[in-house]
Amino acid sequence: MLVFEDQQYTVAELDALADGLAGRLERRGVRAGERVALMSSNRPEFVIAVQALWRLGAAVVLLSPAWKRGEVEHALDITKPAHAVGDHPVLAGLMPMLHLDEPIPAATGVSYAPPDPRSDAVLVFSSGTTGMPKAVRHTHASLAAAVHHWRDALELTADDRIQITTPPSHILGLLNIVTALEAGAWLRLHHRFDLDRMLHHIQLDRVTVEMAVAPIALALASHPKLESYDLSSLRYIMWGATPVTPSVAETVTRRTGVGWVPAYGASELPVIACNPLAGARLDTPGRAVPGVSLRVVSLETGKPVGPDEAGEIEVRAESLMAGYLPADATADAFHDGWYRTGDVGSVDAEGWIRLTDRSKDMIKVRAFQVAPAEIETVLHGHPAVVDCAVFGVPDAADGEAIVAAVSTARPVAAGELIDLVGARLASYKRPSRVEFVTEIPRLPSGKVLRRVLKERHGRTTDS
Repeated sequence: MLVFEDQQYTVAELDALADGLAGRLERRGVRAGERVALMSSNRPEFVIAVQALWRLGAAVVLLSPAWKRGEVEHALDITKPAHAVGDHPVLAGLMPMLHLDEPIPAATGVSYAPPDPRSDAVLVFSSGTTGMPKAVRHTHASLAAAVHHWRDALELTADDRIQITTPPSHILGLLNIVTALEAGAWLRLHHRFDLDRMLHHIQLDRVTVEMAVAPIALALASHPKLESYDLSSLRYIMWGATPVTPSVAETVTRRTGVGWVPAYGASELPVIACNPLAGARLDTPGRAVPGVSLRVVSLETGKPVGPDEAGEIEVRAESLMAGYLPADATADAFHDGWYRTGDVGSVDAEGWIRLTDRSKDMIKVRAFQVAPAEIETVLHGHPAVVDCAVFGVPDAADGEAIVAAVSTARPVAAGELIDLVGARLASYKRPSRVEFVTEIPRLPSGKVLRRVLKERHGRTTDS
């Protein structure tokens, strides 16, 4: 069952509408192997459009409805879709678009050949934290493997009830929708994220599994009336996309009694690791899920390292992407057949993963590599800090200096925050300065846009 506002769709009704839309798209010239741009809000027609295009063997190019014209132009330029479907005026202004507000006729008695498992199913875009995003190509086979991994990791069944508040154009949103439908779970879509509406529907619909990224977790922890909602139906809240901030997660659990299940994935390999549902830990995204191979290699030599040694995490699995567009970006993403996640961390002898930071975000202070996340964890522990992000700027003496961008609930001295870090961490990890900001710029997934902070506050330190 799929629910949206006061509308309900059974699986049979979704199938009939997908068949009807597939027929309309076929008459418009959509053929197997072609790419079709889809730019849509979170609505049932999004799900129906994806299913219709897959029936035709076409690949869906998912465009974020938050994008501006220049971002959409870039995405269209590198993917070159032949057709477009959606509800967004930006896409409609760039190419002929079948509007999802048009009535979709239901069809019965129609059969379509299953798509070639090796053909592209969906193209999603990498987060683009360091530049223009790349398109990530997933085949029907790789996406099916990811769905299988996710369903098993979450132990999702037809008895579960979930809701989707994250953008469907992001890999996590799409994965949650497809996995829920595959498992036969009850599924509510929301047009957009609204925290009180999310909490209201956990209580009203007796939601059993909630998905959260960092901004949602922060909003939950600071909600003044969180205790007024009945969240007892939840088995757990999954934290994905970014490493857990323990102080935030613990605050939510203390106030609601609901525990967290941290997980780890990427657009390129959607499900890498997950905690066990019983005995989940906040200091790790878990162990590699069955079907995913993982290793850690030295940042200096590229050679595999031993347990508890830090390096870049590399992975292999059937759920791995087929490659990027532009295609010339693919080669750099692999090392001896392993996908380079760009994440720095370690794996202990029992397989538990520790994520330190992004390799591109590491700050080099003299001869030391400093992980921003380590400093951010300490700053989050201060009662006045609402959110924070740490980044490096050029420094004449040390190579890079550490800057902390911080938003607070009440005034606090910069020196107090710097001293807090100095009391908990090595002296070279102390920020050289604190920039107070109204909010930390983040992607919808929760990833910090450090390049934006560097542009705004990254003046060089002259030591």
